Amino acid sequence: MALNFKNLSPRQVAAINAFSISLLVAIANYIFIKKWLIAVITFVVLFLIAYSLILFFLQQFIYRRIKLIYKFIYQTKANKKEEMYYKYILPKKGIDEVSEDVERWAQQRKAEIEVLQQNEAYRKEFLQNLAHEFKTPIFAIRGYVDTLLDGAMEQPEIRKKFLGNASKNIDRLVNLVSDLDEISTLESGEQLLYKQNFIIQDLINEVFESLSLKISSRQIKTDIKKGCEAPIAVFGDKEKIRQVIINLVANAFKYGKPGGEIIASVYETDVDTVLIEVSDNGIGIEEEHLPRIFERFYRTDTARSRDKGGTGLGLAICKHIIEAHAQTMHVRSKPDVGTSIGFTLEGRRD
Repeated sequence: MALNFKNLSPRQVAAINAFSISLLVAIANYIFIKKWLIAVITFVVLFLIAYSLILFFLQQFIYRRIKLIYKFIYQTKANKKEEMYYKYILPKKGIDEVSEDVERWAQQRKAEIEVLQQNEAYRKEFLQNLAHEFKTPIFAIRGYVDTLLDGAMEQPEIRKKFLGNASKNIDRLVNLVSDLDEISTLESGEQLLYKQNFIIQDLINEVFESLSLKISSRQIKTDIKKGCEAPIAVFGDKEKIRQVIINLVANAFKYGKPGGEIIASVYETDVDTVLIEVSDNGIGIEEEHLPRIFERFYRTDTARSRDKGGTGLGLAICKHIIEAHAQTMHVRSKPDVGTSIGFTLEGRRD
């Protein structure tokens, strides 16, 4: 069997070198002494000595250092199983195999560092957005109060207007804190889900009805897509899913066109999964923003989004609720065509 010289084990390296040295010495011995028996004995004795010495030095000086490299890579105190690996398996590995292990570890570390850098950038952006979200209503409230204290209290119309505006900003702060608290609860896994079977179309109609007054103010029509009216049962936390649908319909209303429409679709994708989508024919979202719309405080158009109200946490909360159900969310959108945001739920359980 031919040897692979690119991936030799320490024993193979020791044997090849010992054989080469012993053979050269045995040939030289035979040339000068002319006795083949002495040459053979010299070859055998020298091979055994050279093999043992070379293998010893390889294992003691090279693989002991390789062992340290492996311990550094895994960064844990070796258990009995790992010690057996270091003692019996590692010395049988070729240098190329060890090199591949180290390169694989380096790639993993590089990927981990990239994730950490992305997370750090995300953390900084999140803190900046959080500070801005709190700062805006606080400064507005302070401005209204200071103006009233400076003498505007004596003017009933201004007083009423400024107190009303201050109240709106306080409501915004309360909603922001409430949404942040809910996200923290969902992320920690402390939020319990009370799952039950229910008809998803009935829940969608309930949401449409609860928001009908607000939606009709812009002559936006709401409906369930034709062909999707047949009742489909899903298994989930009904009130949490209600919150998801309310958020999706509210977003469709905010960014929909006056006189437009909001359409809900329901599909059985397979025996165990149901897909629910809420679509509008509004302003749409640029493709570059789609991967990030479920991030906390992420806005595709900061100025326009803040004018629409909301805390910027609605879609993030939706994503957490759906992931708590072990399901997924997705988005499809095109500028000036509209947006569809969907999620999956487990089908009815018997």
